Amino acid sequence: MVPAWFTHNRLYDLARSGRRLTPWWGVIVAGILIIILSQVLSFPLVLAQMMLNGGSLDFDQWAATVSPLVSGFWLSLLLTVSFGAMILLVWLWIRFYERRGIVTIGFEPQRVWFLYGRGLLLGFAAFCAVIGLLAPFGFAAVEPSDPAQVGLAALGGVLLVLIPGWLIQGAAEEVLTRGWMLPTLAVRYRPWVGVVISSLFFAVMHGLNPNLSALALLNLFLYGLFAALYALREESLWGICAFHSIWNWVQGNFFGLEVSGQVASGGMLFNLIETGPDWLTGGAFGPEGGIATTLVLVVSMAIIWWWPATSRQPAGQPVTAER
Repeated sequence: MVPAWFTHNRLYDLARSGRRLTPWWGVIVAGILIIILSQVLSFPLVLAQMMLNGGSLDFDQWAATVSPLVSGFWLSLLLTVSFGAMILLVWLWIRFYERRGIVTIGFEPQRVWFLYGRGLLLGFAAFCAVIGLLAPFGFAAVEPSDPAQVGLAALGGVLLVLIPGWLIQGAAEEVLTRGWMLPTLAVRYRPWVGVVISSLFFAVMHGLNPNLSALALLNLFLYGLFAALYALREESLWGICAFHSIWNWVQGNFFGLEVSGQVASGGMLFNLIETGPDWLTGGAFGPEGGIATTLVLVVSMAIIWWWPATSRQPAGQPVTAER
């Protein structure tokens, strides 16, 4: 049975508030251009970092030679500029083409701190559940490392990467896919079209990440589905923005694991290493490429889908295809 919040949703109403809705091909083309332009705008920072690294693109090696505070500052700055530009470009599109404001992508002011705080707690718990499936069976262990890059010595860099770096990065990907793409396509076509296409786009936009595997790509798609259901169930973007941000931070700077195939600079509070088969642990892509993450995402989606509804009735109107 399809729950009422899937077909009647406040996010759909907000998407309708503009003068026009972007068609599916426009969503894809504009989405690709937004990703490309946001990365182009961050290119001067990449050049500056290359100069600091003697012209080399091996930033992981450079990060290991400087303090976590320095490497964390650069990562946070890069995330802030590139993904902040993504949010700006989405806003420009909906402002001047669809003729609606940034609030209409799910940033209404009601219950902001509650939704965001709950998202942080759930995101932290969800990734700890992934580690909880690996560590007790010996598939994750503490890795010997430079004391200057781990624990209290790295606390400044670890926090600096989170605020504002990961907070903006997680929010930006949610703004693009779940805040804009999902409800726009859901209202113009059908809810399942918005959920599936936005989730596929989210997976494909990570397609150039290093060490990507077929299972990792599947998990990225599943995360897109999970995030879509989360946003729709809350009828807001605040919670899933927080969930996404803290998930990445816990993965990279709390546990010291790869984040979608990439090493996070800024130090780490703990330094774990996967010790089991890649299909289970994710290998070089990080836990997002393993079955443990698959299980957590599937269970999380099931909880969202079947969790009993409260007495509050959805505010949205029934979705009908609009051309």
